[in-house]
Amino acid sequence: MRYIIIVRATPDTEAGSSPGSDETLRPALAAYHEQLGQAGVLLDAAGLKPSRDGWRIRYGSGSKQVANGPFAETNELIAGYTLIQVRDREEAMEWARRFPAPMGEGMPAEIEVRELYDTDDRRADVSGLGPAR
Repeated sequence: MRYIIIVRATPDTEAGSSPGSDETLRPALAAYHEQLGQAGVLLDAAGLKPSRDGWRIRYGSGSKQVANGPFAETNELIAGYTLIQVRDREEAMEWARRFPAPMGEGMPAEIEVRELYDTDDRRADVSGLGPAR
C-alpha cells in the first residue's frame, strides 16, 4: 500500500523561506527520511517551490483555463511530500506519527496522509486517477 504524507504550505513556505527557523529541523527531517529508507518504505520525498512558480489548469464547459500562481489560499497548497510503501494503514499511521514538526518545533503546521490508488485496485479507473465511474 502506498501512502503520501503531504506537508501543507504556510505563508513562510509560500514566501520561499525554508521551513522553520529551528536549526534542528533539517537534521530531523533527514534522519526521518533516512529511517524510512533503511526500513525500505521510502519511495520519494521532496519539497515544492512556492505556488508563484506554478500554474493551475481548470477544466469545464469544454474549455481549459490556465491561471498562473501565486495562489492566495495557503491552506490549500502543498509545501512538500513523502511517498511511502507499507504493509497496511497502521504502519502508515506509525510512520506519519514519527514525522518531525515540518515547520520546526512549536511552529504551526499540518500534514495530511492519503492512500494512493494502486493499478490493481478494482475501484481504480484505467488512468489511475480515481475510482471508476
